[in-house]
Amino acid sequence: MDAKVKLDLMKTAAMIRKGIITAVATAGSGHPGGSLSAADILTYLYFREMNIDPKNPKNPDRDRFVLSKGHCTPGLYSTLAHRGFFPVEDLKGFRQVSSYLEGHPNMNYVPGVDMSTGSLGQGISAAVGMALAGKLDNKSYRVYAMLGDGELEEGQVWEAAMAAAHYKLDNLTAFVDYNRLQIDGNITEVMNPEPIADKFLAFGWDVISIDAHDFDEIEKAVEKAKANKGKPTAIIAHSIKGKGVSFMENQASWHGSAPKKEQADQALAELDAYIESLNG
Repeated sequence: MDAKVKLDLMKTAAMIRKGIITAVATAGSGHPGGSLSAADILTYLYFREMNIDPKNPKNPDRDRFVLSKGHCTPGLYSTLAHRGFFPVEDLKGFRQVSSYLEGHPNMNYVPGVDMSTGSLGQGISAAVGMALAGKLDNKSYRVYAMLGDGELEEGQVWEAAMAAAHYKLDNLTAFVDYNRLQIDGNITEVMNPEPIADKFLAFGWDVISIDAHDFDEIEKAVEKAKANKGKPTAIIAHSIKGKGVSFMENQASWHGSAPKKEQADQALAELDAYIESLNG
């Protein structure tokens, strides 16, 4: 990847992380941990890869994205706002009664949201349906989905995986945000979904493992998925829950907790310092 492109993506991801903190702190509730861990992948998809247009969010030929782990709307909303689908200032209304930015993505109210999600396991099923529709309609769009690793404990995920392989949906790419932590602790202690890569392979998917915070690896994986023919691709993205905020990193307690003002100020200061370091 070109050095300037990568630098721009790193700065954008940091701004998206600032939006995540702002949204959750203002609301006093929400899910920062898994939103922060997914920020780099969301940045790459929306600012580098996907065929989308904020001025025409319902374009039938657009690429689709489904946030299957629907509670991580702070990450999706911040990405959409910075991409121009709605004002960044609106993130401060997150989860407020007067705002359209609900706790889970709602395709009826939020520009750029392709599927309403929230009940874990259902988003990937919707993504499979979108990809199948694209095949039946001879459309060239691609479908991307993001699952949480804890979400893989849902049986519906594997029914969807079986269907995707059966219908040879090579226009479907699913990212697994593999931060190893869910609301109740380590995924292997709550309900062990391992071995994740082997499971997807057994269900007929191509599987790629990457560092979720390395834009070069993200790019190579996406390009490989696009070149893959005859089967869907699962990208196991090894990530850090709470990435970018020192006191949130690798802490399951930040799965669904909002920072207090002092904590939010510290988080934003850390991200500002990081952006400043990138500016050299």
